[in-house]
This record gives sequence, structure tokens and C-alpha cells, in this order.
Amino acid sequence: MVADLGCGTGTLSLLLAAEGGHVVSGVDFSAEMIRRARKKGHRTIPKPSFIVADAADPPLQAGAFDVALSRHVLWAMPDPATALQNWIELLTPTGLLILIEGRWSTGVGLTAAESVSLVSELRNDVELRLLNDPSYWGGPTSDERYLIVSRR
Repeated sequence: MVADLGCGTGTLSLLLAAEGGHVVSGVDFSAEMIRRARKKGHRTIPKPSFIVADAADPPLQAGAFDVALSRHVLWAMPDPATALQNWIELLTPTGLLILIEGRWSTGVGLTAAESVSLVSELRNDVELRLLNDPSYWGGPTSDERYLIVSRR
């Protein structure tokens, strides 16, 4: 099971369900985003569930998820450390935390070092992968974009 935290219009939720066959629960604070996700996913098998709720403290079953995934959400949390703790509590003992984050040229976001530090306070195994290949973005970017995977 996958928890897509701050799922927006459900793009990653739908990909994980349709292409990977995963059971996905998407959570987003915006009712409009969830409405769009449900509309986009009405034919997806298995069908993701989408919930209007605060991604910082998702109303999902603790210890039930193999993956907690968040894309460009952690930086926007009022208390990123507490949000991370809540997300980690959703995981099974062998569950993965996957964060896709960045620090954009506008100055918004979290640096990779900041995010690694936050995750390292809660988990021992933290892997950082920089996503700076221009082919990912259609050309060079001055943003700091990265992926963090934490196994325990």
C-alpha cells in the first residue's frame, strides 16, 4: 500500500495504481484537487482512494503502508519535522519514505541538506539522489531538485 501525501490532482497516485498495480491512498487538503483526482482516476484499476484531509497529519492507518510518498509538499508544511514523524508512523517496519523536493531559484523550498537533516533525525538509512540531469527538465535549471529515499 502507498500513501501519496499532498497528492494534488493524483498524477502519481494514478501512475502507481495503473502501472504498478499498487493500492494507493491519496491525501490532499484541497477539495478541488481531490475532485480532479477522483475524476481522472475513475477508470484506473486498482482505483486509488482519495481523501480530503491535512497531509501533515493524514487520517490513515498507522503501520499499514509500504510506502509514504510526498512530492513538493514537505517544504510547505508549517512543521516539517512533525509532518515527517506522522508520515513515518504510517509505514510498516520495512516501509519506504520517498520525498521528491527542491529548493527553487525563487528561494522557495528546502535544500537537500535541510531535508536530509530532517529525515536523519527520525531514520537511520537516508539516501539522497540529486535530480540535476537537464534531460529530466527539458534543459538546464538552477534549481536544486532531489529525491530522498529512507528505508528505516
